[in-house]
Amino acid sequence: MSHTVKHIFFDLDHTIWDFDRNAEETLLELYEVYSLKSLGVHSAQEFIAKYTENNHRLWAQYHLGKITKDTLRAERFSSTFIELGVLPELVPHQFEDDYVQLSPKKTNLFEGAKKVLAYLQNKYQLHIISNGFKETTLIKMDLSGLNPYFKNVIISEDVGVNKPDKAIFEHALHKAGAQLHESIMIGDSLEADIRGAQGFGMKAIFFNPHKAEKPHDVHWQIHHLEELLHHF
Repeated sequence: MSHTVKHIFFDLDHTIWDFDRNAEETLLELYEVYSLKSLGVHSAQEFIAKYTENNHRLWAQYHLGKITKDTLRAERFSSTFIELGVLPELVPHQFEDDYVQLSPKKTNLFEGAKKVLAYLQNKYQLHIISNGFKETTLIKMDLSGLNPYFKNVIISEDVGVNKPDKAIFEHALHKAGAQLHESIMIGDSLEADIRGAQGFGMKAIFFNPHKAEKPHDVHWQIHHLEELLHHF
């Protein structure tokens, strides 16, 4: 595989930038700032678990174009508060904006990320393809010190379509000056990253840190980023 690959396309959230860890840090802070216990949210961990469940569900719908960015942002916290028993009139609507301001400034990456990127950068051209929101993606890349590793950052909002749409992979290859047979996608989302890439005809590696069962149509997976040192 490594003999034919010249371009490696990475997802950002949940693959390099540790979305769940950064979200947890942010939500722990906002739980105190907003005194959520006084609203009936009994523990920060309960809040984080319910938010994570709703956020993953809504992002899956967003990837597939079933909901808009505005709907995702409007619903992920409002649904969480309501499901945890907060009265609708007491839901803090500024919470989403504060979260979007704070979370991208967190800089936790998956273990070994920069070591692996530094190694790969010497042998391949590296690129990002992200369905994340443009304003937050650029902040994450900058503050986490990721920009020096990547030649291109392709963001779905700029392209007008999300992964798994073939058009975003076609755009990414064109921007990178890459050929399909010399390109590979690495990401955590089976639907957006892996099946999206495979549907376009691109090789793909499933980043599976939680060791979920690998579907039969997924050819390669890793559980830790440093496994890429052995693949490439």
